[in-house]
Amino acid sequence: MNLFDVYPIFNIEPVSAKGCYFWDRSGDKYLDFYGGHAVISIGHSHPHYVKRIADQLEKLGFYSNSVINPLQQQLAEKLGALSGYPEYNLFLVNSGAEANENALKLASFITGKKGVIAFNKAFHGRTAAAVAVTDNARIRAAINPSDHVAFLSFEDLDAVEAVLRKDETCAVIIEGVQGIAGINTPSKSFLQGLRKLCTRYGAKLILDEIQSGYGRTGRFFAHQYAEIAADIITMAKGMGNGFPLGGLLIEPTVEAHYGMLGTTFGGSHLACSAGLAVLEVLEQENLVDNARVQGERLSHQLTGIDEIKEIKGTGLMLGIKFDFDVKPLRQHLLLKEKIFVGSASDPNILRLLPPLGIKDQHIDQFISGLTNSLKNEKLLIH
Repeated sequence: MNLFDVYPIFNIEPVSAKGCYFWDRSGDKYLDFYGGHAVISIGHSHPHYVKRIADQLEKLGFYSNSVINPLQQQLAEKLGALSGYPEYNLFLVNSGAEANENALKLASFITGKKGVIAFNKAFHGRTAAAVAVTDNARIRAAINPSDHVAFLSFEDLDAVEAVLRKDETCAVIIEGVQGIAGINTPSKSFLQGLRKLCTRYGAKLILDEIQSGYGRTGRFFAHQYAEIAADIITMAKGMGNGFPLGGLLIEPTVEAHYGMLGTTFGGSHLACSAGLAVLEVLEQENLVDNARVQGERLSHQLTGIDEIKEIKGTGLMLGIKFDFDVKPLRQHLLLKEKIFVGSASDPNILRLLPPLGIKDQHIDQFISGLTNSLKNEKLLIH
């Protein structure tokens, strides 16, 4: 049997990792400035994380949600305290797509409506409802209709209100920062306007913080820079530091009933142990503040590189925009400088999503590798 070949793959096989580095089968060491799509939040193989999971596995790895699992309540309390949403309720799932799927379903349950407002270049996942609100027709099959979705532009509150006025909309869904699109951040005034309009017209505001949450931007959630509260917040990626874990924070006036939502694997004993370890390390090592401080340092150093046309994002969720296709540059960084970075749907943008615990020396190594690559690739990229 062969694997279903849907991923373009670099000819690199990581076999071990620690902190901000991984090593391949040949023994080469790589600086990880991508974190596997922003998943590695507290660093590879963090000892507290490893111990938490190993200790739980020796006791009990899994049982279903038909029994008491006190780790779920511990995770909810810790997450509420650190995120600034202590009064919200938590529903645990396994991935970002599943989180958004359940968020949209929940909004439809609450309002009795099916219309959704999403935004141009949005990415919310590949499952049925999530892919319908993703602005990429190439990954939507015929079974994934999007005729109930209005894709609008950032900053156009008049267009949002025009759709809401039809009284058919259950939810407005927006990323705290658009990641795959190339690090596009909605303005504070736009998010505040969305909050007011959703309240006025009875639609639920869903903040997709799957990539931008868990401290990546220097706040626990990116939308907190806008000083608003969402009705539903979706999370995944850095939530489990590599262990499949996602969740929804649900505002407290929403009344649950049995069978409304469900999952087999979501909130398992191992998943909660991973989630608790991540929150404990975030708190103990002040990683949210570190993301803000080191993000500022990284952005400042990038401003000194002439080839860079724009630096997008905040904290450790950054997009570096050039006036050329960055694919050769990314290849050179990986193969020659041993630095892993990400791409975006915009071919001119490098995406940076390193572990939140990076230090000065990691930034210095990245800047040195980037400047070396730009020198070596000048004939190829200009």
